[in-house]
Amino acid sequence: MDNFKAHETAVIDPGCIIGEGTQIWHFSHIMTGSKLGMNCNIGQNVVVSPGVILGNGVKVQNNVSIYTGVTCDDDVFLGPSCVFTNVINPRSFISRKDEFKATHVGKGATIGANATIVCGNNIGNYALVGAGAVVTRPVPPFALVTGNPARQTGWVSKYGHKLDFDYNGRACCPESGEWYRFSDGVVISEG
Repeated sequence: MDNFKAHETAVIDPGCIIGEGTQIWHFSHIMTGSKLGMNCNIGQNVVVSPGVILGNGVKVQNNVSIYTGVTCDDDVFLGPSCVFTNVINPRSFISRKDEFKATHVGKGATIGANATIVCGNNIGNYALVGAGAVVTRPVPPFALVTGNPARQTGWVSKYGHKLDFDYNGRACCPESGEWYRFSDGVVISEG
């Protein structure tokens, strides 16, 4: 007996691993060899390709394409219509399946609506990629990136609030009260 829920229009290929409490909605396709953690929410019209790994509590909104080579840690949020690539120079008449480049999305990171993540660029823990951004280089943990191509425009807390560091290199999240330290170009949570 399955410990997950799938809408009757969802296509789930044999050989997938789907964690307890996960929900898969209308017209989504979970392909052979993919692994979805516990308590994930897979929206409508989502494609999860072979070999993709999603951690626990990952939320995938409608119309998202997650291609082979992508790994998302726990609590990642993938906004509506965001997309990942897995080949740098695709051509329909050339098979480049042996050239797939991996992309890793760190714990608690958010990818905004309509963002594109070009393969081979990792997204750090709790980073926030703004809506419509095109990521063409790695994104550090807690970084806020926006635009096309994506550029860093600030730092965010685990709760997704922009952090304003004082002259001592410390900032407090207004929602959680958790403190952060900025040192040597890196943000570290203090609590």
